[in-house]
Amino acid sequence: MKLAMIGIGQAGGKILDKFLEYDERTDSGIVRSAIAVNTAKADLMGLEKVPEDNRVLIGQSRVKGHGVGADNELGAEIAEEDIDEIQGAIDNIPVHEVDAFLIIAALGGGTGSGGAPVLAKHLKRIYTEPVYGIGVLPGKDEGGIYTLNAARSFQTFVSEVDNLLVFDNDAWRKSGESIQGGYDEINEEIVTRFGILFGAGEVTGSGDVGESVVDSSEIINTLAGGGVSTIGYASETVENSGSSGGFLSKITGSGGSETEDSANTTNRITSLVRKAALGRLTLPCEIEGTERALLVVAGPSSYLNRKGIERGRKWLEEQTGSMEVRGGDYPVGDSSQVAAVTLLSGVTNVPRIKELQGKAVEAQENMDDIRQESEAALQDLVEDEDDELEPLF
Repeated sequence: MKLAMIGIGQAGGKILDKFLEYDERTDSGIVRSAIAVNTAKADLMGLEKVPEDNRVLIGQSRVKGHGVGADNELGAEIAEEDIDEIQGAIDNIPVHEVDAFLIIAALGGGTGSGGAPVLAKHLKRIYTEPVYGIGVLPGKDEGGIYTLNAARSFQTFVSEVDNLLVFDNDAWRKSGESIQGGYDEINEEIVTRFGILFGAGEVTGSGDVGESVVDSSEIINTLAGGGVSTIGYASETVENSGSSGGFLSKITGSGGSETEDSANTTNRITSLVRKAALGRLTLPCEIEGTERALLVVAGPSSYLNRKGIERGRKWLEEQTGSMEVRGGDYPVGDSSQVAAVTLLSGVTNVPRIKELQGKAVEAQENMDDIRQESEAALQDLVEDEDDELEPLF
């Protein structure tokens, strides 16, 4: 699937940079065009892979290149005011060569949180291609303002895109891990999962051809119903046929009959599918009630078992209760792993979102109370007791 990716804000730009690095490393061909948008000049300068001509600094008349300081209302205003500057970069995208737009943003900050929904609305008004979003939720320990920003941005962003794929930082940060180290690892996790999903159907240099290849239309149809999506992932290293207990030894038949090997391979792929769907999702949720789902099993084509994939697809159908579960393979000739990716679209039983909204309401009420108390305290401070002083104007 070929995408025009737009990273907005600091995290959005960094994740976009990671996607370009992944594209180079894997020859996946998913990033047709890449644009980074920010109000902070330093963040744009720190990018390594996004072409300099595709780095768009907005809000110079308002914030002078210093960012919006986690003020997502200001971020939204600036995106509205400078949308023509962003469109100038988008005009260089060969839209006839892309399957969809993908806007990437962290929802807890200022520029991405405020600007991503504005950009999505703009793109939807002009283009017929689907517009998707990757929204990154802040961790619980990042503070009330980030929680409030994320809840408000999430609510707006999901209504402006054709589908919002969510990644919850809180589910992925490790205790004791440095913030920078944690985010670098999280960004790698994001790119790995979404890279395999969107890479499905693209021809790689290996020339491998699968038995039932997932193409871009199946991804688009799975995301077409809108709402919120989450992705599961599980992988196993392919070992040499001479080693014991590895995935490859089960597939290639060392020490057993062809029938036994086929059964083992089927079971191993089915197990991977279960781990992907029931393990750590990008947005933890109950998978029952999922509206639509897509299964992609990636790896060297000779190690992809059609029966295992079909059995995994049927299991996913049973678990979600959905009648729209698509599935297939994604051959990657030089891969050292077999991986299963499950896209669950239209999920609704998401405790984290309800928790986020509740904390955001509480944060907003606390902030309103603090503001009122502060205004009253300031009034007491500056007024003289007998009201004898006269103001200058």
